[in-house]
Amino acid sequence: MPLILPPRLSRRATLAAAASLLPLPALHAQSTEPIRIGILTDLAGPYRDVTGPTSVACVRQAVEEFTAANPSIKVEIVTADHQNKPDVGINTVRSWFDQRGVDVVTDVGNSAIALGINPVCVERDKVHMNASAGTSELTGRACTPNSVHWSYDTWCLSNTSGTAITKGGGDSWYFITADYAFGHAIERDTTRFVEAAGGRMLGASRYPFPQTTDFSAFLLQAQASRAKVLGLAMAGDDLVNCVKQAQEFGLTRTMKLAAIIGSITGVLAAGLPTMQGMFIAETFWWDLNDRTRGFTRRVQSKLPAGVFPNYVHAANYSGILHYLKAVKELGVARAKASGRETVAMMKRLPTDDDAYGPGTLREDGRKIHPSFLLQVKKPGENRYPGDVYTLAATVPAEQAFRPLSEGGCPLVK
Repeated sequence: MPLILPPRLSRRATLAAAASLLPLPALHAQSTEPIRIGILTDLAGPYRDVTGPTSVACVRQAVEEFTAANPSIKVEIVTADHQNKPDVGINTVRSWFDQRGVDVVTDVGNSAIALGINPVCVERDKVHMNASAGTSELTGRACTPNSVHWSYDTWCLSNTSGTAITKGGGDSWYFITADYAFGHAIERDTTRFVEAAGGRMLGASRYPFPQTTDFSAFLLQAQASRAKVLGLAMAGDDLVNCVKQAQEFGLTRTMKLAAIIGSITGVLAAGLPTMQGMFIAETFWWDLNDRTRGFTRRVQSKLPAGVFPNYVHAANYSGILHYLKAVKELGVARAKASGRETVAMMKRLPTDDDAYGPGTLREDGRKIHPSFLLQVKKPGENRYPGDVYTLAATVPAEQAFRPLSEGGCPLVK
């Protein structure tokens, strides 16, 4: 149908009226500036396997799937190794924003770096889509209108492990803790849930991070405590090394081992003979259902043989896919102009993808979904590659994460 104009409508008004009748996606498609995603991760250090190259592969998978359905939106990816040094991470992010036009930073994987880049993202009005730093402060006192926190936090996994294991009879605990913000938060949060469930914390040893490879002195202290559960507030290579040494000292004959922030990555690296019986809390399990298995098959085409994504890897896929959906709703130009507006759109849209299924994004930036307590199978119980877990308990989404009223996020009224 032709556009019928009033007799005295000006040429400028005519053009404005015509533009207003164009479908919104068509207007969005006019922008040729790409969205730029910065993956800040550990590519060579102790968290390389639990974040690192597999996180990069999962972001690429999300981008491929989104751009296949939305070819008019161009997306570029840059990566950098933060070396687990806050100054390196913060300076990298500043450089990305100022010189490379990066719009969103994902993964991160180190709580000190995550807390350090939050103000930078606010200052530059960019998006911090954190998939792998553990501190629950990101949705607490350190929350911002430019940041979201996917997958897990220390409150969630401490709740999952501390409550379920204590109620199951593991009512006395000793911790070996990485001596920085991430480890402290795990120990603090788990202690709260152990005591709330009727258990006791008998002590803790803190080791220097990331210089420690010999955990023997700390394991002897744990053994002397006579606690029923050894809580491991660590991740990556540290976790694998500590568990191997715990086996050598015979601790697993008298203590249950609980990796509060463990994952399938560590289980496969150490093997079932070493990790058997270990309790691990995760928010994504590749073998949970047909959708998680489908996502895993797709991303494994980008991975070395035998690698299975963990909840951090899956969060990079899930979070970036949701971010790109928000970009589509806003239009590329508006999304690039304001990370704060993009995050607000992310919170308005329901989340749904093959890794995490349906969910929500709360006003404090916390992504909400169930959490699982898993127990590592014994050798011989596994039936196929990656079949390493038995489901011990499921915490529903509405109970898995800290209530809004307890976080102290200034965005929550």
